[in-house]
Amino acid sequence: MRTIARAAFVAATLGIAALTPGVASADGDIASAEKLRKLDIMLMVSSLRCRFGEDNFQPEYREFSAKHLHKLNAASREMHADLSRRHGTKGAKRQLDKISVGMANRYGLGHPWLGCGELKQVTRDLVQKHQSHELVAAADELLADSPRANSVMLARYVAKK
Repeated sequence: MRTIARAAFVAATLGIAALTPGVASADGDIASAEKLRKLDIMLMVSSLRCRFGEDNFQPEYREFSAKHLHKLNAASREMHADLSRRHGTKGAKRQLDKISVGMANRYGLGHPWLGCGELKQVTRDLVQKHQSHELVAAADELLADSPRANSVMLARYVAKK
């Protein structure tokens, strides 16, 4: 049953952005910028963790990172600017380091509910996303502690099975 839930989530993640109205763009939105930054860190840490298995997805992560470099860098700059306004230059650096280390610690032992194979597929599909809001919607799902049962795509996928 857990495998079905994982497969359903992967399918849901691939299409969720298209069915999620009102997801804010990363442009000018600190919360979205933070989600993009965290998504990038989670995928990077997970790809390093999975690099020695059959589901190594470092090539997919590198492609994701290259394809979305502009969006990821803009999110990082936006976060830095916001944190600098609130905490000063040194405080901003500390806060960014705290976020990065926290994410590395959180995902260093694995994603809470996705295995390397599912993360590889999700990363491959995220390369195909073109808009920041699509990545933000995927981040909402992927960074959750467990799969969301109320996901519209998840419900549709399970209903088709």
